Amino acid sequence: MAENRHNAIDELSSLTTESWRIFRIMAEMVEGFDTLNGINAKCVSIFGSARATPDSQPYKDAEKLAASLVDAGFGIITGGGPGIMEAANKGASEAGGVSIGLHIHLPHEQSCNQYVKISCAFRYFFVRKLMFVKYAMAYVAMPGGMGTIDELSEAFVLAQTGRHFPIVLYNSGYWSGLMQWLRTSMAGGGFIHEGEIDRFITLCDKPEDVLNHLSIV
Repeated sequence: MAENRHNAIDELSSLTTESWRIFRIMAEMVEGFDTLNGINAKCVSIFGSARATPDSQPYKDAEKLAASLVDAGFGIITGGGPGIMEAANKGASEAGGVSIGLHIHLPHEQSCNQYVKISCAFRYFFVRKLMFVKYAMAYVAMPGGMGTIDELSEAFVLAQTGRHFPIVLYNSGYWSGLMQWLRTSMAGGGFIHEGEIDRFITLCDKPEDVLNHLSIV
């Protein structure tokens, strides 16, 4: 069944007209829903840099955090790639928990990391981000680049518009500059309410801080 579905998706991907592209998008949604709908664990989406190396502190932190979340009964969702994503999938997998990778097809992107137990592949970023939100009860943003900022921004906007879920920024030293800018420039200029920052975003520096936060929300 899965092989037939992938063959159908590949056939649709060869179609170039905008009208047929709709079916390609629909196929990705159906596959994502079918794959993830049966997950029986509360999941946490973990984001961060694909460039983090296994000997770096962010990689080690993500691995430890994922393992701690699994021990507490959570599943882990990542983008399925290298760096922080690999670290989180590794921590989840080696702790015996749910380890999900939502992999994106990019021209020079590496394949899905070896620690993913449940995988979905996407060509459309917005479909992939839908799966991150639909099947996660919390977001954790580790140190990362513009992709991480993109996910964080989307999560914040969704929280503003009524999709309430915890957003954790892990490593206050890394995120403090952004938090200051949000308060002084964005909230100071009247573009958001400062209360939204405190209501939607929490800074954490240890796995136990994340667990304590998730236990009270």
